[in-house]
Amino acid sequence: MAAKDELGARGEQLATDHLTSAGLEILDRNWRCSQGELDIVARERDELVFVEVKTRSSVMFGHPFESITATKLARLRRLAAAWCDDHPGSGASVRIDAIAVIVPSRGVVEIEQLKRIS
Repeated sequence: MAAKDELGARGEQLATDHLTSAGLEILDRNWRCSQGELDIVARERDELVFVEVKTRSSVMFGHPFESITATKLARLRRLAAAWCDDHPGSGASVRIDAIAVIVPSRGVVEIEQLKRIS
C-alpha cells in the first residue's frame, strides 16, 4: 500500500473512531457504486450522515476542507442518493458532513468535523 493510501486509511479510521465516540452508529465504510465511493455512512438518531474524510499530513498545501469543491459536493449528493436507493427504509433525514484529519509526522493529530456541508 502506498504511503498516501496508508495515510488515507489511517484518517478514515480516526474519523470513524471520532464519530463512534460522538455516539454515531457506523452503517457503511468505503461504499462503492458506479458513480464513486462514500467514505463513511453513519446514523445519528433518525438522521443518515454521509461523511467525506480528507486526510493530510500538514496544511502546507491548504486545509483539507479546501479540496471539497462544488463539483465534489454535487457528487457526494448523488452518491448519498444512490446509497439510499440501495438501502430503502434507512431513514428520512439526510445530511452530508466532512471530517478533516491532519496527521503530522510529529505532534498531535487534529480532527475537525463540519456538519451539514450541503
